[in-house]
Amino acid sequence: MSMLTPQGLKGKQYRITGNSYPRLGRPPRRSRKVLALIGSLLALALIGLGGVQLVDIFSGKHRGTAQACASPAPTVSGKPLAAPDAAPGAPSAPPSSTAVPQPAAVTVNIYNATAKSGLAARTAEEFKKRGFTIGKVGNAPANVEKLPTTTVQVISGPAGLGGATLLAAQVTGATKTADTRVDPSVDVVVGDAFTTLLEPAQAAEALAVATKPSPVASPLPGSC
Repeated sequence: MSMLTPQGLKGKQYRITGNSYPRLGRPPRRSRKVLALIGSLLALALIGLGGVQLVDIFSGKHRGTAQACASPAPTVSGKPLAAPDAAPGAPSAPPSSTAVPQPAAVTVNIYNATAKSGLAARTAEEFKKRGFTIGKVGNAPANVEKLPTTTVQVISGPAGLGGATLLAAQVTGATKTADTRVDPSVDVVVGDAFTTLLEPAQAAEALAVATKPSPVASPLPGSC
C-alpha cells in the first residue's frame, strides 16, 4: 500500500469520477451584488420621475403654477366681499372710454386761437367732410386760449379719450389734454401753425400707430 493511499482503502483504487471539476476561482462578493441592485433601483426611479414630468407638461398640469400666483379674492362664509362703497356725497368718477369710435359718434367743438379770421369755420367744414359731428364753432374761450398750441390742441374728458385719439390723428403735431367733463365731446383748438388736415390715408396710418398696443414681456415659467 502506497503512502498516499488513505487508510481503510487497503489497496483499492482511488479514482476521481465525473466530468466536472471544482472551480478554484474567488467566490463572488456580496457587496458587488448589492451595489448593482442599488444602481438599478436609482435608474428606474429617474426614468419614472422623467415620465411623470412629461405627463404633467402635455396634460396641462403645469398651469397650476400660474393660477397659484393669482391672489384669491377675500371671502366671508364662502362668498366674495363686495367692493367698498364710496363715501356719501363723494362725486363719482366719470366713465372712461379709450375705444376709438366712428367719426359720426364724435361731437367736436372747433375753436380758433389765432388772429386768422374764419379759421374755425373752415376747419369745421373739413372735419364735417370726414363724417364728424360738428358742435360749437367760434373763437377760443379764455380758459383754452392761452394753452401752448402750435398746430392743434385736442381736449376731452375721460369719456372722450377714444374720440380725442381719432381727432388727433387727423393733424400733424396735434397734442392732447384731458379735463373733467363727463360728456364724450372733444374740443379742437386751432393754433397758428395749423394749415390743413392730413390726407385720409395718412390719418389712418397715424391712427394705427397711435392705437398700436405696447409689447408686454411674458413672465418666466413659474414666476408671478
